[in-house]
Amino acid sequence: MPAGTPGPQQPAKPRENRLRALDGLRLIAALMVAAYHYGGRDGDVARAWGQNPKHIFPTMHTLFSYGCLGVQVFFVISGFVICMSGWGRPLRSFFASRASRLLPAYWAAVILVTAVFALPMVAYKTVSPSEFLVNLTMFQMPLGVHRVLGVCWTLWAEVRFYALFALCIVLPGANRRRVIMFCAGWTLAAVIAHGAKMPLLDIVLMPEYAHFFIGGVGLYLVHRDRRDAYAWGIVAVNWLIGQHYAVQSLWHPAGPHAFSYRSPWGIMLIVTLGFVAVAAIALGWLNWANWRWLTVAGALTYPFYLVHEHLGWVVIHVLHRGLGIPPYGTVLLTVAAMLLLAWLLNRFVEERFTPKLRTALSNARL
Repeated sequence: MPAGTPGPQQPAKPRENRLRALDGLRLIAALMVAAYHYGGRDGDVARAWGQNPKHIFPTMHTLFSYGCLGVQVFFVISGFVICMSGWGRPLRSFFASRASRLLPAYWAAVILVTAVFALPMVAYKTVSPSEFLVNLTMFQMPLGVHRVLGVCWTLWAEVRFYALFALCIVLPGANRRRVIMFCAGWTLAAVIAHGAKMPLLDIVLMPEYAHFFIGGVGLYLVHRDRRDAYAWGIVAVNWLIGQHYAVQSLWHPAGPHAFSYRSPWGIMLIVTLGFVAVAAIALGWLNWANWRWLTVAGALTYPFYLVHEHLGWVVIHVLHRGLGIPPYGTVLLTVAAMLLLAWLLNRFVEERFTPKLRTALSNARL
């Protein structure tokens, strides 16, 4: 019996409709990250505002600081989506789909940000020509090369997840038992890697982020069969471990010199809400959110995520320091500008080059 074919112990795969609520959740996660980059941290963004965002947003800066948890929500969504898109798909098709989805907008964003940062009137340092070329590979993180896009560290995590999923699930053929064993094995291996404190294991198994991807995969199994006790167990265990990693990496004691204070309860709440939101989508509770504009929102999320940080700082500088627009108005206009840029990237880059790249990779011989 071919892998993935329904059998006596494997429920039939439900018909996959467009889960538009998932597109909306993607956009919410991206806006959370944007709030963090614009007003929830110090560092380079302070140069855009002309002072520490803590003083510009004396009340909201702490709330904005929780926006970094949008990344963990993204990883849960990614686990769900990759399992859904990789199920029943041959390896070549899976690779072509992922590469064509990521690379055109990524290449365009790298070129655009490098060009803007090279302008004499922009105060941020650009990378060298050699570093720029390495950034086109998406391997700048393990190679220790300066990043063009600040958010590319999350793409490096995504690429490693894709590789693990492709080797363990897509290559042999997806079925329920194999996915459960993959989730259980990766969960245990990630815990062992954390205890072993070996850099190679950390790079491959990503213990800090693995549990969000695994939780998302488990939620896709729930989407296929809501009565699957093993799937619910995978979700529960990885939520428990994932919230621990989030608190461990993002919580710090309150102090007068800290930029903000994230409560451990607040971190746990946001991680939990991320899992609950994807679970609600998996169970069909949000099927009523079927508006067409959510599909557009989902299409804009990835290019928005790529360009919003560094180019957003340039826009903040122009709007706030150049034109004197108040802080909250500046943030809203900057988000609007980045969404417009994301639409242009989607319209003139992704829609044109993604199908061509997918076709070329699908037809290429391995």
